[in-house]
Amino acid sequence: MDIPVDRLPSYLDFLLEHLTPHKAALFAEKAAQRTRKATVVLENLFQAHNASAILRTCDCFGVQDVYIIEKNNPFSTTHQISLGSSRWLTLHRFDGDHAVANCYAALRKAGYSIVAATPHKMDVNIEDLECAQPIALVFGTELQGLSQEALLGADAYVKIPMVGFTESLNVSVSAAVCLHHLTWKLRQNSNQPMGLSAQEQLELKITWAENSSRRSTELREAFLRKVV
Repeated sequence: MDIPVDRLPSYLDFLLEHLTPHKAALFAEKAAQRTRKATVVLENLFQAHNASAILRTCDCFGVQDVYIIEKNNPFSTTHQISLGSSRWLTLHRFDGDHAVANCYAALRKAGYSIVAATPHKMDVNIEDLECAQPIALVFGTELQGLSQEALLGADAYVKIPMVGFTESLNVSVSAAVCLHHLTWKLRQNSNQPMGLSAQEQLELKITWAENSSRRSTELREAFLRKVV
């Protein structure tokens, strides 16, 4: 049974009673700094160290959602690199033959402009990327990059300008550079608040509190017994 919407604040208070005051304060601080104005899409990443590093980067820059396309390769991470960052993120997974199409449809429904991170004849430098609407940055595999389907379905293309002999960055480094610039740019735009709504922050703090307790199922059932 789901918690009634009007009881969610009480449920969060109930969960926080079983966590330390420090953790409760930390959840409030971090939830206020999260954003859905930028998100990351990972297509067919098969190297766990790259996937893990990107999740860690998203958490560090406050990017809450990560969209994962597993059409050809299963998505996996390694704790030594991710440091458990997936516990604090919202992961949306898409697999099967229509994974790209379904992912892009979900992004457009959520109001995102889909921007493929790849050199292209119609690309712009990351610092020149317009942020008038939420941005979904799409990254592909280390060796092959993005699929044709992912490229053709994108609304725009972005690149990181290079001046050295090496032609490209590691995909996790590319994601870090792009997200640093994009989140910085969003924070400078006072006309477009980048934070989550009060309801989104509430739901996020509940998820974090549940993920932080080994007794989350027991606690949820105990709360439901109190309110039903």
